[in-house]
Amino acid sequence: MKTILRRWGIPLGILGLMTIITAIVNDPFSSAEMRKPAIDIDGSSTVYPITKLMASEFNSSEDNKVQIKVAISGTTGGFKKFCEGKTDISNASRPILKQEIAVCQKHGIKYIELPIAFDALTIVVNPKNDWAKDITIAELKKIWEPTAQGKITKWNQIRSSWPDKPLNLYGPDKDSGTYDYFMQAMEGESKASRNDYTSNKDDNMLVKGISQDPNGLGYFGIAYYQANTTQLKALAVDSGKGSTMPSPQAMAKNLYQPLSRPLFIYINYESAQVKPEVKEFVDFYLAKAPKLVNQVGYIPLSEEAYHLDFVQFNQGEVGTVFNGETQLNLTLTEVLRKRATLF
Repeated sequence: MKTILRRWGIPLGILGLMTIITAIVNDPFSSAEMRKPAIDIDGSSTVYPITKLMASEFNSSEDNKVQIKVAISGTTGGFKKFCEGKTDISNASRPILKQEIAVCQKHGIKYIELPIAFDALTIVVNPKNDWAKDITIAELKKIWEPTAQGKITKWNQIRSSWPDKPLNLYGPDKDSGTYDYFMQAMEGESKASRNDYTSNKDDNMLVKGISQDPNGLGYFGIAYYQANTTQLKALAVDSGKGSTMPSPQAMAKNLYQPLSRPLFIYINYESAQVKPEVKEFVDFYLAKAPKLVNQVGYIPLSEEAYHLDFVQFNQGEVGTVFNGETQLNLTLTEVLRKRATLF
């Protein structure tokens, strides 16, 4: 028996090798994919549409030479991977926090912080909702505070003129930077929220839920509303100065606070130094941002802001200008002023 195995061992080994070679020859696309340089990106679902479009445009202009993987783990989940050195770029809907900075330091990860757009957190309901046209910050706080869990469950508990119908809530999960920012704005703490709501890290799933629920109410970045205006209805928000719909004009005049915020990408400094495709992609990203950010549905930064991004990235200026905190009520001008402190 051993003689038979020895006799057939080499031919079978050769046969196996030939099978693998034949598979590769017959599937050149698969082997080409394996040879492509790769850029790994993860993080915010809010920033995802911008980066996904950038990746598509970049590959179309570069003859598809780079494999760009863009995933959604939420800002917090994305930073966890990024600070452990598992990704090249992290999409973020808030600045990096102190505890995340500490993890990056532990793993020796230096990063470059680049604001790339402005967002308006948008409060949405189902189009069949014919009673709510606006909502106040105080009412949003009343809805989402931890003590509301199991108690504020009907629309007429928010405003007496609204009907006695179930209030079904939808929002990002707790790994989301949008969740952190919204709760900081509403409750003064990034993790202070009721838990009895439908959560998801993918904003598309929140859109789907609210679009199918006449009693639904939720929040996410404005781009997801802009892409689904026939399936959703946005509410004007009153922060004490009158009801304002989310729009570029309102944000430019600082009328949509505290629900306006900058969006970011964070670049692994070492990746940018040793992987030419990362540098090329980020340079492309900043050059195309004014056009593509607007195309997605967010608000582009100023020409000067993108120039500062370009200079910072190419000079390798690492760190954050936000002190490891979620900062509310930032305007376009204030973001630009903070950026200027790097130079």
